[in-house]
Amino acid sequence: MMLKVILIYLLLINVIAFIMYGADKSKAKKHAWRTPEATLIGVAVIGGSIGALAGMFFFHHKTKHIKFRLGLPVIFIAQIAAVIACSRYINL
Repeated sequence: MMLKVILIYLLLINVIAFIMYGADKSKAKKHAWRTPEATLIGVAVIGGSIGALAGMFFFHHKTKHIKFRLGLPVIFIAQIAAVIACSRYINL
């Protein structure tokens, strides 16, 4: 049951992250109000790193910013490491 909840959360947060990157790219093209970079990175930190990476490359958004090009993969790797470390102690 807990695993199902976690997987649903991860699916939703990654879809949200992907949509946020697309929406921010659209806003950038229209010179409209933008989503703060801290928010875009924050959604990756709370589990949306795959969606953020996919959105970054699919929409060609923030690809020239070092903190996104390096930061998002580092966040993803850290999340994978955390899951591996926690899986030894928690039976999901």
